[in-house]
Amino acid sequence: MTNAAHQAEDPVNDDVVLLPFARSHLEGALKLSQEMSWPYRFEDWDFALQLGHGFVLQSAFVVIGTACWWPYGETHASAGMIIVSKAAQGRGYGARLMDALLAAARPRIVTLNSTAEGMALYRRRGFVPIGVIHQHQGIPRERHEAQLPCFVRAMAPSDFEAIVSLDQEATGWTRREMLNRLMGVGDGYVLMRDGIPRGYAISRLFGRGHVIGPVVARSRTDARTLIEAALARLGRVFVRIDISTAAQLGDWLEGIGLPKVGDATTMVLGTQMPSSGPARMFALANQSFG
Repeated sequence: MTNAAHQAEDPVNDDVVLLPFARSHLEGALKLSQEMSWPYRFEDWDFALQLGHGFVLQSAFVVIGTACWWPYGETHASAGMIIVSKAAQGRGYGARLMDALLAAARPRIVTLNSTAEGMALYRRRGFVPIGVIHQHQGIPRERHEAQLPCFVRAMAPSDFEAIVSLDQEATGWTRREMLNRLMGVGDGYVLMRDGIPRGYAISRLFGRGHVIGPVVARSRTDARTLIEAALARLGRVFVRIDISTAAQLGDWLEGIGLPKVGDATTMVLGTQMPSSGPARMFALANQSFG
């Protein structure tokens, strides 16, 4: 999420330097997210940096700001993990990070998720709102059935091309590298119809517990079935699921013990590619990756 990017536009002259985000900055980035009470682990920062690019602002060798972006082919990208330390806010550092990020990502269409505090910064750079994301999390009230329905099975490496195709149907993006890495670190599930994969879900360790996402399916019923398959494997542990309002899964998630704890506005810079369907995105990998 990008709620720590509420900044003035006029930077001051000081000793703050803008640097490419490197592995040596991960500990500093972790401290920033802890200051903001974001639940990222060191492993989450490391995973994000391995998949994408970014910038840090450093003062006296201390990281005071971060911004990351992830390319999806040559046409699209997502942005996130945009943080400025509380002591450094109001000095234009958020603007400085965003301008560097957008220059690096150009000419791609860029999508991000912002809370109300960050929206002015992004609007001034041409981002427009296109939707709302709800964050649901908690420990499910009951353990789900461990036996998968006959039309849902564990994901196999041979499913990769079908997963990439379903994901592109749902998003308009080409996310081959990210999906390959997510399949490598998580537990995946494929929903079959007529012997063909028609939906998928991936769950993995993230933040305070596990995140379930992406979840791509043709219908809300199929999306629920995939989420239930992931929950059955996880048992009664802390789970997070980020959904769009269009997914219409909020009431069901509340009912199984995953209340809504926050929301974000999805914004885009450029012309958003429509989903070619019929597969749709029901849950995000996380609010930074989309």
